Order: sequence, then structure tokens, then C-alpha cells
Amino acid sequence: MERADLARWLADYVAVWKSYDPEAIAALFSEDVSYSYRPHGDTITGRDAVVKSWIEDDPDAPGSFDAAYEPYAVDGDRAVAVGSSTYTHPDGSIRKIYDNVFLLRFDDEGSCREFVEYFIERQV
Repeated sequence: MERADLARWLADYVAVWKSYDPEAIAALFSEDVSYSYRPHGDTITGRDAVVKSWIEDDPDAPGSFDAAYEPYAVDGDRAVAVGSSTYTHPDGSIRKIYDNVFLLRFDDEGSCREFVEYFIERQV
């Protein structure tokens, strides 16, 4: 994994999140991925379970959010990304902003096989 590869993966992650396209979600992750929305929360195991979680477990309404993440560090198959997720009201005003850190590990094909998200709500 190189920084440019990670930057592309992160851009795809945001695009896929906005689309909620099951095939596109699946394409981001390895078959045996472990995925944690929180560092000490439940871990979702397996690509199909991640796709199901994204689609069925309280998905964000279309147009209610935006996000931008960038590579912070890459070391072989491991990477750290940082960025923010911004949620808005229907009138476009900011509802919440979260600052995020992703701890990631990738397989040889560039699919994410470990995903752990840390986040904190920013005071707005």
C-alpha cells in the first residue's frame, strides 16, 4: 500500500458511503474483513456482514453528510487516515462534525481487511 493507493481507497470509501451500493461496499473490503465502528465496540466479521451493517444498521440519509479523509501514515499493509465527517440539517446548516482516525490494514489486492474507527464530536 502506497499513500496514493490509500488516498484513492479513502475517496472511494466516501463515494461508496454516499451511494450505499452493496456491490461497491463489498469491493472495498476483503472477504474476511474485521470492521469496528468503535475501537472497543463490537467487531463485524466478513464482507457480507459489513455490507449488511452499512445498509441496514441506521444508514445516514442521502445528502445529510459529507466527509473527507487523507492518509496520515502508511507502513506496508498498515495505514492510518485522518479526516472529518460533517452532518447537516435539511437547510444545509451544520448539525454535527466528527473528527476521525481510521486504523487500516490491507490485503495484497488493496482491499481493506481490518478497519477500526476512532472519532470524537467537534464542538460547533
